[in-house]
Amino acid sequence: MDKQAAIKYLESRAQDFYKLSDKIWGNAEIRFKEKQSVNDYEAFLKQEGFEVTVGLAGLKTAFSATWGSGKPVIGFLGEYDALPGLSQKAGVAVKESLESEGNGHGCGHNLLGVGALMGAIGFKHYLEENGKSGTVVYFGCPAEEGGSGKTFMAREGCFNNLDAAFSWHPSDYNMMPPGPVLANDSIRYSFIGKASHAAAAPEAGRSALDALELMNVGVQFLREHIPSSARIHYAITDTGGISPNIVQAHASALYQIRAPFAPELEDLYKRLNNIAKGAALMTDTQVEIKFLKGTSNTLLIPALDEIMYKNMCEISNPIAEAKDLDFAYEIVKTQKSPDKLPENAFVLKPMPWNKAGNIPLPGSSDVGDVSWVCPTSQCGTSTWPVGTAPHSWQAVACGKSDFAHRGMLFAGQIIASTAIDVLNNPEVIAKAWEQLKEKTGGSPYHCPIPSEITPDILEAEIT
Repeated sequence: MDKQAAIKYLESRAQDFYKLSDKIWGNAEIRFKEKQSVNDYEAFLKQEGFEVTVGLAGLKTAFSATWGSGKPVIGFLGEYDALPGLSQKAGVAVKESLESEGNGHGCGHNLLGVGALMGAIGFKHYLEENGKSGTVVYFGCPAEEGGSGKTFMAREGCFNNLDAAFSWHPSDYNMMPPGPVLANDSIRYSFIGKASHAAAAPEAGRSALDALELMNVGVQFLREHIPSSARIHYAITDTGGISPNIVQAHASALYQIRAPFAPELEDLYKRLNNIAKGAALMTDTQVEIKFLKGTSNTLLIPALDEIMYKNMCEISNPIAEAKDLDFAYEIVKTQKSPDKLPENAFVLKPMPWNKAGNIPLPGSSDVGDVSWVCPTSQCGTSTWPVGTAPHSWQAVACGKSDFAHRGMLFAGQIIASTAIDVLNNPEVIAKAWEQLKEKTGGSPYHCPIPSEITPDILEAEIT
C-alpha cells in the first residue's frame, strides 16, 4: 500500500468524519467543560481499535488514544473547545443565534480535532496495511481557548515520548505558518481600597476603581513603547459595584499579553506590574497581582514543514462548488464593504511557503508548548471564505458547510501523508531534532505556568 492509498482511504470514509465534526459543532462546549465531546471521541476511537486514557495532566477533559508499538511515535494534536457567546445557526449568512448567550465553534475546533483524527487514522491504516512498526498517539487537548490545555499537558510530560507531532488549523487559506505564533501570559490585577460615602465622607474612601482606571490609562500610554509585534488586551471583570455614591472598595481586570519570544514577554509583564503598583500608590490602595497562565511561542521546524508543504501542493485541493460560492459571498458581504469585495471568495491554491519563518502571527496557541518538547509541524487549510475572522459568528456559520468538510478532509490527508513520509525517511526525524535543539539552544522545556497553578485553580479564576 502506498501513500496515495491512505489518502483515498480517508476519502472513502469521509462521511464518518463529517458526522463526528458536525456532532461536536452541535454540542459546543467551552474550556474545561468538553465532557460530551470527549465521550464522542472516546466512542469513535475505541471502535477504531485505539486504547483511550481520559484525564491526562489533571485535566478531566484531556485524553490520549494509542495504537501500535515501536518507533516512530507520532503524535496528532486535536482540539474541540468552543467559544462563549458565539451561538449561531449553520449555513445562515446573518447573525442568528441558536441559543441566547450560547456557545459556538468560532475557531473551528470541531473541524480541527476531527481533521487531526483523520491524520492519525490515515497513518494507522498505512501501518496496518504495510505491517510496519510505529505508534500512533492522538491527543485530545481541551481548553485551547483561554485554558492552555496543552501547556498543562506539556508540563506533566504528556508529549515527552513523541518523535514528532502534527496538527493544523481551519483558515481562509491553504498555507504553512509564515512564522511563529506569539507567547502569551494572562494575569489578574485586583485592587483593594476602602469603601465610604462618596458625598458625605469621600476623604475616608480609597477607590479601587480609580486605581484600575489609572492602570488602564497607564497601559494605553505603554502601547506606544512596545514592539509592534507585541499585544496587550484586557477585560474589566469587577467594577466594584453599581452604586456611584459608594467609593468602590474593590476592582479587578484580567490582562492578556503577547510577544514573539519569552524574554520580550517577561519584560512586558514586569512593566505592566510597575504600572499597576504605580496606580495603587497614586490612589493609596493595594494591588494583588496573580499570574494565571501562559503559553510559549511556536518553534518552526523546517525539516517537517517542508514535507508538509510538499504534501499540501501534491494532494488535490478542495473544490468550491456553485452553492459554496453563493453562501461564501453572502458571508463575505457581512464583513466587507461592497467596494472591497474580493474577486474570489476562496483561494484554493496553496500560498507560497515562507521558508525563513520570520513573520510572527498575531495570535497564540498552546501548540507552542508542544513545539518546545518535540519537533512539531502544522498547516492551515481553507474552511471558510477569504477574510473571515476567527472568533466570529461567520466562522460558526461555516462550520458545517460542505466546503468546511472538504477543507478538513484535505488537512487530514496532508497530516497523514506527512507522517507516512516521516516514517519512511527516518533521517528526517533526526534532522528535525537537530533543528529543535538549535532553536532551544539545547535548553530543556520551561513551562510558563508555575507549578502551583493547577487546572482547577485556573478554571475557577477564568469561569
